[in-house]
Amino acid sequence: MNIFILFLVTLVMAGYYMFSAPSTRVEHHETEYAVTRADMRSIAECTASVHVGEMNETPFDDVCVTQNKIQTSRICLNARGAVTKCEIVRGKKPDASYIVTAAAPIEPSDYNAMLEIMEEYYPDAPTFGIYNNGAIMSGATGTPVEIAKNLVGEMKLEPGQLIYVTQYEMPDVEIPFATPDAGDITCPGGTIKTYRFGRWQCIGINTKTTCAGDTIWDSDTSQCVPDDTRRPLCAERQTAVMVDDVWECIDPFSDKTCPTGMTARLNYTTLEWECVTEPVIGPDEKKCESTRYSAVYGPLGATLRIPTTSCTDCEEPITDTNTCITYCIPAAAKVNDPKCYPGGATSCRGSNRAFYFGFPTRAYAARVPDVAGRNIPLDDTHSQNRRFNCLDCGDRGIDTKRSFPPYIAVCNE
Repeated sequence: MNIFILFLVTLVMAGYYMFSAPSTRVEHHETEYAVTRADMRSIAECTASVHVGEMNETPFDDVCVTQNKIQTSRICLNARGAVTKCEIVRGKKPDASYIVTAAAPIEPSDYNAMLEIMEEYYPDAPTFGIYNNGAIMSGATGTPVEIAKNLVGEMKLEPGQLIYVTQYEMPDVEIPFATPDAGDITCPGGTIKTYRFGRWQCIGINTKTTCAGDTIWDSDTSQCVPDDTRRPLCAERQTAVMVDDVWECIDPFSDKTCPTGMTARLNYTTLEWECVTEPVIGPDEKKCESTRYSAVYGPLGATLRIPTTSCTDCEEPITDTNTCITYCIPAAAKVNDPKCYPGGATSCRGSNRAFYFGFPTRAYAARVPDVAGRNIPLDDTHSQNRRFNCLDCGDRGIDTKRSFPPYIAVCNE
């Protein structure tokens, strides 16, 4: 009898240990956790598939969509944040376009499991998570991401729903452009057919880039034009013209006939020849019985012809009573004459601008008493046109020590 009782007690204790052992409880707990994670991952994967399918315009149709009550929609907002149609009206697109996908709410006890799934499988999707209090809780960032209130109202979102929000740019309306047919256009030799400015054209294959004489290639007009850097400084009333692609200094055109006491001179403002009063040359009768004229000026190699004396609008003639030679020198008072300087003296004022005279040579300047002993600049920045010019130094300003307006103007270095 005692042996039978002992056997029963042993059997009962063995059963209690088997069903209540800690290892059995841990195994049951781990299985429940794994099942919960699997359910949450299934919901997340199905929601993501529906969302991506809407983005690619390829609807995702699976039984999981119905089971989890997943819905997706395209929602557009205007500049005020109100819901508007996702259409392009008169060329204007909505200010913001969204794709919103939402699943049925999950239990609060499953929030942690769902956030773990987000963190592990969707770390680069900060707008994929659980909706709560107007924001998305995502395991990707750990920081709630707020969404527009009108999106919440349009989708009728509830706390605990798994949502996926993506903002996208609505594509522009494609405008077809038909390229006209080349038709029967036939290009001559040395040219090629090219579609330019809405039509087919024939353009040269080998564009000319070298020019003869005193001309230079102009890439804008695709032709040779006169090179102003080679224009010679002509004497007195002469002017420089192109003759067979070469600059030459010539006298006024013979078809301009002026009355007695007047002479033809080119107006550099209108580029027309006009008759002007010939300067009265009054040599010292006591010392000079005849008057000789000064030498002409021009660069080495230029074609020069000896003219009669005629000063520019900015010059006045003087006669050396000892040598009886008449010269033209700058007349400072004439800077106010519009024929001398069209803008007038008031148009060249300030600390950055000053007048200067275009001295042709140092020998010419040596005859002008007002600039005796001063350094006359004869460089590329100063014209040698025997007229008054305005020098604009910009930010550098005028060098007051070396300048002597209206004859000399030099910029600060």
